Amino acid sequence: MKHIFVVDDERNIRDLIKKYLEKENYTVTLFENGQNVASEIIRLKADLLVLDVMMPGIDGLTLCKEIRKRSEIPIIFVSARDEEIDRILGLELGADDYLSKPFSPRELMVRIKNIFKRLDKGVMDKVEELMVKDIKIICGRRYVEKGGLELKLTTKEYDLFEFLIRHKNIPFTREQLLEKVWGYDYIGDTRMIDDLVKRLRKKLEEADAQLGITTVWGYGYRIEG
Repeated sequence: MKHIFVVDDERNIRDLIKKYLEKENYTVTLFENGQNVASEIIRLKADLLVLDVMMPGIDGLTLCKEIRKRSEIPIIFVSARDEEIDRILGLELGADDYLSKPFSPRELMVRIKNIFKRLDKGVMDKVEELMVKDIKIICGRRYVEKGGLELKLTTKEYDLFEFLIRHKNIPFTREQLLEKVWGYDYIGDTRMIDDLVKRLRKKLEEADAQLGITTVWGYGYRIEG
């Protein structure tokens, strides 16, 4: 049974999300602020975090940054603000998805299920190694390394990276990558893929990797190998 944390200072939002999650047989723990959430994720073995951006005290973006220092738990942001800077910053800090309030609880359930579906598939898959230049991916374990050192990726960073590695030398549009990475027909800003690629490139550069993601101008992205 999956354990989900919901962090939101609005009680009606917390209760609404809890109601829908429990209908899907998830275990739910509620928090009205960001205090102690990071440590409780480890202690209570949470599997996913639904996190409000705007909260008194520790805001969601600050909490996300703190969590990413110790955990790669999937994070879905929900926010009353639909400003591009919040969405981009949230994704850059390592969030896996972003929903603007008011949102459909059913849509949130779909996004949660798709994240778990991909993670569970990785666990069930046989161990398979993919090697392109100096980067190795151990599928099933969702593990990436360069020169024997782990390259830590968030859920969506890994999903995009593995997909491009498996289809190396083939260019994909941003719309195609949104559908492949998010697992549904995403209606929104395709710059989410640009943000994801930017983060991946930065991590590959920091690891001094030979492999990179190539921009196909006016079209999308590919990995050459």
